[in-house]
Amino acid sequence: MKRFQLFEIEDQAWFPRRLRNYMTDFLRTVAEKFNLFEAVVPVLRDILAETGKKRIVDLASGGGGQWRTLLPQVQALMPDVRLTLTDLYPNTSAFEDLVEPSQGAVDYETRPISATSVPCELNGLRTMFLSMHHFRPSEAQAILENAVVHQAPIAVFEAQCRDFEHVIKFSMSPIFVLLLTPFIRPFSVLRLVFTYPIPIVPLVVGFDGVVSVLRTYSPEEMLQLAARADPSQKFLWTANTIKHRQQTILFLTGVPNRSTNSCHGPSILT
Repeated sequence: MKRFQLFEIEDQAWFPRRLRNYMTDFLRTVAEKFNLFEAVVPVLRDILAETGKKRIVDLASGGGGQWRTLLPQVQALMPDVRLTLTDLYPNTSAFEDLVEPSQGAVDYETRPISATSVPCELNGLRTMFLSMHHFRPSEAQAILENAVVHQAPIAVFEAQCRDFEHVIKFSMSPIFVLLLTPFIRPFSVLRLVFTYPIPIVPLVVGFDGVVSVLRTYSPEEMLQLAARADPSQKFLWTANTIKHRQQTILFLTGVPNRSTNSCHGPSILT
């Protein structure tokens, strides 16, 4: 299926922050309840071990939902790992929910942080979950270029493939919004209002979900972006597909290169 560079409503500057937060809260809840990214723990562990990094800098964090279950799993293997959450539109209330139970392992940036221009003081393994598809090819390339310039390892994860099966699945997401909203915390009367009598949240989640599928980069396309971002082959780039239970996760990883070969083709991990 051809990639389409469409727009997502959530990305628009005019879209109310409150509604954007309701959407990221929903995605956070899905990631928590279904433990979407359990299978990527070995990937993170291997990069942290190889590079000696003890800090994860999460870019375009949204609600940061995957980290509630993912960080303890990483820390079970590497107890000293710390996490910093960042976003161009920081959802600070959601970030605080992750900070409080973390015993000092999680912090966040209140200032807007662009994934294309990460401050040098935010040093660590850069991660992106469910967010690379938001960026145009030139912007996605800039994200990878910035990582290379700062010699920062990076791992990009998507939980959808660009195919008809995922278009159908994501078109059903408004139903899940209706079912899960009563369980989303913190409780908000306005969240209920904009979900049920005025169903802006489920409709926008459904629209943006389908657009997300159509905008998702394939492993081959991610490697092409990496090759353009790193023409001197300073990094080792790998694009993989992880199949875990009923979930397919695409990811791109890049680490400072220690050999002469810097680009590996996509592979399948099960």
